[in-house]
Amino acid sequence: MPLSAVLDTALSDPRANNPPSPVSEIERSLFGEILDWMLAPLLFVWPLSIAFTHYFANNVANYPYDQALREHVAAIARQVKLVNGKPILSLPASARALLRADETDSVYFHVVGADGKLLAGDRDLPVFQLPRDDSVVPGEIYMRDGDFKGQELRLAYTYLAEPQMTPAQWIIVEVGETTDKRSQLANKIVASVILPQFIIIPLAVMLVWFGLSRGLRPLTRLRKTIEAREPDDLSPIATRRVPEELEPLVEAFNEMLERVKRGVAAQQRFVADAAHQMRTPLTGLKTQAQFAIRETDPEALRHALRQIATGVDRAGRLINQLLTLARTESGEAAQQKHEPLDLATLIRDVVADWVTVAIEKDIDLGFESDGAAMVLGNPFLLRELAKNLLDNALRYTLAGGHVTCRVLVNHATVLLEVEDNGVGISEEQSELVFERFYRADDASTEGSGLGLAIVQEIAMQHNSRASLRPNPRGRGAVARVAFATWHPPLPPMPPPDDFSELYRQSPPIGT
Repeated sequence: MPLSAVLDTALSDPRANNPPSPVSEIERSLFGEILDWMLAPLLFVWPLSIAFTHYFANNVANYPYDQALREHVAAIARQVKLVNGKPILSLPASARALLRADETDSVYFHVVGADGKLLAGDRDLPVFQLPRDDSVVPGEIYMRDGDFKGQELRLAYTYLAEPQMTPAQWIIVEVGETTDKRSQLANKIVASVILPQFIIIPLAVMLVWFGLSRGLRPLTRLRKTIEAREPDDLSPIATRRVPEELEPLVEAFNEMLERVKRGVAAQQRFVADAAHQMRTPLTGLKTQAQFAIRETDPEALRHALRQIATGVDRAGRLINQLLTLARTESGEAAQQKHEPLDLATLIRDVVADWVTVAIEKDIDLGFESDGAAMVLGNPFLLRELAKNLLDNALRYTLAGGHVTCRVLVNHATVLLEVEDNGVGISEEQSELVFERFYRADDASTEGSGLGLAIVQEIAMQHNSRASLRPNPRGRGAVARVAFATWHPPLPPMPPPDDFSELYRQSPPIGT
């Protein structure tokens, strides 16, 4: 069982002892993930640490014994005298006994003349063919590794020579010993370094576990805070005690709560508005139905049925407007991708659909445009905006009046205007008409007061605002919505294939 899993079990809830579900076997805890990424490099580095420790321990162990070998070579070299190029060795038996007095390692030496003749020492010790070039200096002591009788040796050697002697006449003095003491010292150094690690590493793991459990405590506290909230509590989570690394998460969660809060508020408003607005038409329909049931006169019965049909149409229109407002306020329609479109073409099509309604009301309905008017928007929402503006203008314009839709374009703005010469509006009412269920003239016209609220919501989703002001040309009102003009992105410039123009524009060299 991995160490991180053991620590996870120790840190987790007691319910973790129950058999895990298939999903829990796939999911990883943040604690275990961090612990694995901390311990895995440690377990990888530990063998490397042992290898490096062994390497440096051997170097440390070799140093004092190499110094002793150098001293032995220097001591034997001082006993060799060169007289007219001939070596004379004076090495007493006591010195030889002292040289071999090591109780752990075996020591070998020899002094070899230029002709390969053994002057003193071990005859079986092989003569190493040492390079005699400019890199070798007589009198300097050098070190090398070798083997003798199946034993590893560490050897120190030097050359003895007079100034007039050639390299072929040099005398070789060499001392070697086995490496038992070195291995024992290196093993002691390695043990003194490695053995404490068996205590330090588990201690480090425990400290890491403790540090992680302390460091992840804010996550546990945040989880408990969220679990303790009431189901209808959509207030933002306080960030006062939240660590810096968790602030973006909490802020994103608070933004999500705000969106949910707006959605719930819109839903609640929709339910309240629907209940309030549908009560009146349903009551009227019920009254007309009861009246028709009691009526025996066929003409009066037909009148009652016509009233019922009118009430059904009014209720259907109210339901459609409520649904449209609910969609726009909740952002459902805004989730559809905005796309470049010609607003002039879209408004002309909407005006064409309302020509029949205008003719029935004896209203002159017209359309004016400067040409193509490209904007970035949602076609469905913009059609709803135009339909509600036209419906509002036709509803408040008397027979014989006129309603004109205009689309005006400049480099930065596309302006949609719907002008009428109807009953008009006062400056005080120009802001109130965009509130839901507000009607400027409830007595003389039919309507729910939702059309302009839908217009304003759609305009806001297109980074704009709708306005309704008295008509500066006389009677009536003018509704305006301004959109940003959409310009297609410029194509990338192709790389130049002719540098003659650059040459013509560049000054001559040397000017």
